[in-house]
Formats: sequence, structure tokens, C-alpha cells
Amino acid sequence: MKATIRLEHELLAVETEHEVNAMLELTAPSAPDGAQRPPLSLAVVIDRSGSMAGPKLEVAKECAAFVIRRLAPGDRLAVVSYDDDVQLVVPFGSLDRKAALQAVAGIHSGGSTNLSGGWLLGLEQLRHAPADGPRRILLLSDGQANVGIVDRFELAKLAGSAVGAGVGTTTIGFGDGFDEELMTGMADAGQGRGYYAASPDEAPGIFAQEFEGLLALVAQNVGVEIRPSGAVQMLGVLNDHPNVPVAGGVLIQLGDAFADETRRVVFTLHVPNLASLGVAKVADLVVRYASVGEQVGLHEVTVPVMVNAVSADEAAAAGADAEVVEEVLILRAARAQEAAMRLADEGRFDEAQSSLRQAAGALRAAAPGSAKAAELLDQAERMDMVEPMMAPAAYTSATRKQMHYEQRHRKNRTTR
Repeated sequence: MKATIRLEHELLAVETEHEVNAMLELTAPSAPDGAQRPPLSLAVVIDRSGSMAGPKLEVAKECAAFVIRRLAPGDRLAVVSYDDDVQLVVPFGSLDRKAALQAVAGIHSGGSTNLSGGWLLGLEQLRHAPADGPRRILLLSDGQANVGIVDRFELAKLAGSAVGAGVGTTTIGFGDGFDEELMTGMADAGQGRGYYAASPDEAPGIFAQEFEGLLALVAQNVGVEIRPSGAVQMLGVLNDHPNVPVAGGVLIQLGDAFADETRRVVFTLHVPNLASLGVAKVADLVVRYASVGEQVGLHEVTVPVMVNAVSADEAAAAGADAEVVEEVLILRAARAQEAAMRLADEGRFDEAQSSLRQAAGALRAAAPGSAKAAELLDQAERMDMVEPMMAPAAYTSATRKQMHYEQRHRKNRTTR
């Protein structure tokens, strides 16, 4: 993977404290031409509770059938369904396409939602799968976990523990009745992706997107350690990736990387007084990942974060890196939308609207002359559209889910 670091300001005034915004860009390699991709090991876990009856369950079954039809002979599959009880619909193993399609077609709706039981059986099917390719649980649900383990933090911990066994978790929430914090928490901890299908019609496209992504997987368990130097302090990360403290810094967990995509991590450092002129290191970034494909292996790359201490006049005359400035603005706008959502949860709708207006104003102020003017203005218009939803009659479950997934997408977006 290619790793580059960009600073909002590389020239810092000597004998002055600074807050430095930095942006790490990680670009995944292309998939090798003509190379045989590693086999997939998938467990599709389908909610068949009573609320899924009708079109939602039929769409979920069609999503599973989509995967079955597109798996290669060397791929492996399990299908699990759950309501109060958990059923192994297709045992894990080499694919018998006709039998698997017939088994999925026979899934019928039932009672409550034993989400933890369904997920755990999916994990059990994958735990002993060969480690010669991606292993992923695809969890579909439209409801609240109300049987088995129901605490969202405990469920996220379960998903996180499976990563150590090489199994990731992707979640797809249907409709407006599911717990979006639970589903995205499991996806984050499981180093997968979280999707929202507002209507059943959206689910097949989401499933196709996830499946095609798995086919383009080139690296797994991508992590970035940020290690400040000396008295430099870490102030925070503007993205929404899971992170944990480690000795000397913090570990940002990015999950999987797909061919040719670029991911960004934006963080802020407090740099104390630089006593002398010249170049100084303020942090090290340690990037680790496991490559997949023909050459499986663990990799580690260290990227130093350097600044240049200059006179106050020289620092003042130097311009900022416009792309870093714009990325910071977009991420702060996403955080403002998240803050507005939390305020609305507490019934503080006026404050929620004010948060959105301020974020939209900052985006518009930065747009003139920006290379990303269209994107900044588009984000501002989106804030304008969301603002009226921050009112008692308009702030519904569907509204909250839409906002929740939008701000997550902006904070953790990728480019290709």
C-alpha cells in the first residue's frame, strides 16, 4: 500500500505552540491482472422474525440467492436464518448451487429476533474455514435484538473478538425498525461495513456492492498507529474509525482495503514550542496490513510526520494545503450533523438546527476558489435539507437512520 502524509501547515513559527491537522492517504494496489482471486468463505445470516414477513424476507432471500449464483467453484458458503430459534439452512462447505438455492427458498418468517444466536452460528461455521481468503459474516436484520444477547456493546465486542479469528462482519439494516447504533457498532468492531436499506428495493444493490468489494479485496486488517514524538500530544481523529490506545499512541482500525481505493485518516496534533529553527519530527505513523491473493503476508510501513520551524513572518506568508483544509471542513460538518442528531435525541431541536446552520456556513465560506467547491456546496445544501427535519414532528426513526448513515459515510469515505 502507498502511504503519504500531508499537513495543513508544514511551516510552523518557531517558539510558538500549534495545533497541526494532518491527513494520511493510503492507496491500495491494483488487483493483479489475470491472477486467480483467493476463495471467499461467507456466512449469510438472515433475520426471519415476524416483522420480516412479506417483501422484506423475499428480498433478503433473493440477496442470498444473488451470492449463491455468483460464487466460484472454489468459494465456500453457509446460510443461517433466525427468529427465536436459529437454523442452519446451508451448512458451510463447498457450494452445491442447486441445493443451496432450494434451501434458501424454503426460509419462512417466524417470531422474535435472536440476532446474537444467528450471528454466533455464522461465526461457528466460519471459525475453522481455511485462512486462504476473506472470511465474512453478512448479517441482515430489520429489527431490535430481543432474544439472547441484546446489549449493543456486548454484540459489538463479539464482532470485534471474531476479527482475531480472521472473521469480519458486515451488517445491512432494513426499513426503520432496527437499531442502527447496534448494527453499525457490530460492523465497525468487526472491521466490515454497515449499510442501510431504507426500502427492500435498495437491498439487492447494497448486496451486490459488498460482494463486488470482497472480490476486489487486496488487504485485510489495515491499521494505523499514530505515535506522537516527545512532548507532542494527540488531540483527536476526525474520522469515525474504531480506535484503541496503545503504548505510545493510538491504533486506528481501518478494516479491509479494496483494489485501487484511497482511504484517508485525518488527525490533529498539539505541537509545543519549537525551540530552534529547522526540520523536526512530530510523530511516526506505523501502517500494518495483511495482503491477500497470490502473495499472502504481513506488512509494516513507517511514515514520519515532519514539520519545519521557521520565523513567524515566513510561517504567516506560507499558504495552507487546500485539500487538507477542505477534508477537515467536510469531516467537521459530518461531526456537526452527528452532534445535531444527539441534540435532537434529547429534544434540543433549536440547538440541533443551530449546529447544522453553523456547519453549512463554514462550508459555504470555504467554497469560493476551492478545487472542491462543488462538493463543499453540495454538503452545505445537504445540511440545509436536514435542518427542517430537526423538529419534533419531523424527527422520525427513518430520519435518524438516514442522518446516522450519512455522517458515517462522510467521515469514513473512500475514493477510487
